[in-house]
Amino acid sequence: MLVSRRLVGIVTATLAVALVLVAQGSLFERDAQASLLLAGDDASTEVKLLVLYPQPTDVAQFEADYDAHLLLLREKMAIPEGEQPYTVTRFFPSPDGSAPFYQLFTMIFDSPEALQAARSTAGMQEVAADAARISSGGPPVVMVGHDR
Repeated sequence: MLVSRRLVGIVTATLAVALVLVAQGSLFERDAQASLLLAGDDASTEVKLLVLYPQPTDVAQFEADYDAHLLLLREKMAIPEGEQPYTVTRFFPSPDGSAPFYQLFTMIFDSPEALQAARSTAGMQEVAADAARISSGGPPVVMVGHDR
């Protein structure tokens, strides 16, 4: 029970921080210091960019928009054909009904600095704006973390 309460507290605090970051403007603009703090003293720590998309109001439209969004990401990050340095996880409904989120995008970066360098580009700012545009169920939740 203690572990569950702690985990709920950590997740709640993380989501609260992410929601504040999203509310303050650009999806990536305000969390640079947070990603550096997550890595601690080891600047070589891999970090994950996670983007949670709420349930869309129109699933078919979201799917079409998301396919185009991934093409934009590939173009702006110069991801070679045949490579996929990210994962997309679609959630199943829970026993209590639909999941609060429709899908999760995850991309690993070699370091907090590599993530910051990527998201500070005009191309990634365009990708972030597009993510907000296609998320018809509400703003996407953006988090940065690392494996323990």
